[in-house]
Amino acid sequence: MVNFDSFYMQAALDEAWKFQGLTYPNPAVGAVVVKDGKLLSIAAHQQAGAPHAEVLAIKDAYYALTKDEEILPINESLHLHNYLLKNAGELFRDATMYVTLEPCFHYGKTPPCSLLIKNLGFKRIVIAILDPNKKATGGARYLKESGLEVVVGVKEQEAKDLLEPFIRWSKSRFIFFKFAQTINGNLTAGTISNIQSREIVHQLRNKIDLLVIGGNTVRKDRPILDSRLVQGRAPDVLIYSKKTEFDAKIPLFKVPKREVFIEDSLERVKEYKFIMVEGGEGMLKATRALVDWYMIFIAPKSLEKPNYTFNKKLRFLHTQNIGDDLLIWSKNG
Repeated sequence: MVNFDSFYMQAALDEAWKFQGLTYPNPAVGAVVVKDGKLLSIAAHQQAGAPHAEVLAIKDAYYALTKDEEILPINESLHLHNYLLKNAGELFRDATMYVTLEPCFHYGKTPPCSLLIKNLGFKRIVIAILDPNKKATGGARYLKESGLEVVVGVKEQEAKDLLEPFIRWSKSRFIFFKFAQTINGNLTAGTISNIQSREIVHQLRNKIDLLVIGGNTVRKDRPILDSRLVQGRAPDVLIYSKKTEFDAKIPLFKVPKREVFIEDSLERVKEYKFIMVEGGEGMLKATRALVDWYMIFIAPKSLEKPNYTFNKKLRFLHTQNIGDDLLIWSKNG
C-alpha cells in the first residue's frame, strides 16, 4: 500500500504545484480520490474563496461515478457541500482520499472539508502534512475519532516544500524571482518564453502585492508590468535604481490604481507580503540575499550568445512542462 500511497500523493502534489502562488493568501493544496484501486479524480485548490481541493476532487469523483451533469456548473463551496451530501449516498463508502495538507476543521469562507469527508463515509484518508495553522488544524484527529483510517506523513518533505510560500507570507513575506532564459543561458533575447508561460506570470502579477524591477530594465524594455493577458489587476512596482529620472511615457507609469516607487534601496519590500522580482543578471545579484525562491522558465531556443551565469547552488523543488517551455521552481541549496 505504501507504494500506491506515494504514487497517488505525488499526483496530488503535482496538481497543486500548478496553482502555486495563485491561491494567495491560502496555501496550494492538491487532492486525489481513489476507489476500488481506480483513480477517480485529481484536483487542486485554485484561488482563495473557491472550493478547497478536497471538495473539487470529490465533485469530480462524483461525476466520474454518476455522470450527473447537474453538479458540473456548481462552483460555490456551500452549494457543492450540500449537493454532495444530498446526492452521493453510499458512493464513497470504500473510497480513499489523498490530500497534501490536513483537511480543515473550521468554518471560514468554506465549510469544513473534514466534516464532508466524514459524512460521505470515506473509509481512509492519507495526509502528507498536518496543517501548521492552529485555526485550521484538527481535521486528522476528528476523522480518526470518527472511525476513518488516517495515515499522516506520506511525501511529507515534498508537502512542506509546497507549503513554504504560505508559511512565509503568513509570518512575514515571501519573495520570489522570476526570469526566463533560452536553453543556452540568454536572458535578453527579446520575448523568450511562450504565451502559456507569460499567462502564468500575468496570473501571478494579479496576486502579488509588489513587483520589484531594476531601473536599467525599465529604461531599456519600457514595460507595462500589468496582468492584461488574464484581465487582472496590476501590482505596485518598486523600481530599484540609483538614478530617479525616467521617461514618464513608459507604460508602467500610466497604469491606474497602482503605486510606483523609485528607490535606491530594497527596504520597501518590508511593507508587503507577496513579492515578485523580475529582471536580469544585475537584479539577480542585487537581490541574492533577499529572494526565497526562483521561478525559472527555460525555452527550447538558442538565441544569440549566452549572457548570464548563475553561480548559485539551487535545490529544485518542482518542474513542469508549460507547452514547450520548462518551468522550474527552486530555492537556495
